[in-house]
Amino acid sequence: MSKGTSPLLLRRSLLSAALTLALAGCAGLGLRDPVSVNVVGIEPIPGEGMEGRFLLKLRVQNPNETAIEFDGVYVELEVRGSRLATGVSDERGSVPRFGERIIALPISVSASAMLRQALGLASGERRKTDYVLRGKLAGPAFAAVRFESQGELQLP
Repeated sequence: MSKGTSPLLLRRSLLSAALTLALAGCAGLGLRDPVSVNVVGIEPIPGEGMEGRFLLKLRVQNPNETAIEFDGVYVELEVRGSRLATGVSDERGSVPRFGERIIALPISVSASAMLRQALGLASGERRKTDYVLRGKLAGPAFAAVRFESQGELQLP
């Protein structure tokens, strides 16, 4: 520290520089509009033991000016307020700018979750049930894109 420079002035200068760098870093990340993700299909696949396995197909729509690169997908499906299924995939790809892509990934449903949902459905006369889908598209260098969507499933 040079003669005549006060510690308070030095702290303020360092704080100002740190704040400027932090804001520049945030600007470089770019703010994105949220992606739209909808369930477009569920097909049964072979499972192990007492679990149910399904291939979940999602339509991912990107309303942004840049493509979304991803190298992994995670989802959690909640039905009637309880977690029903989870799934992961190491699929790589991109969702084009102002475009869409179908992503398919396996999901697992435990026997207890299936039983809980079956009992809940048997006790009511509702033919539709609410769902919430949460997840993320994992991206390079902390660029994950998180999403959440909700809707109704039509029951047979």
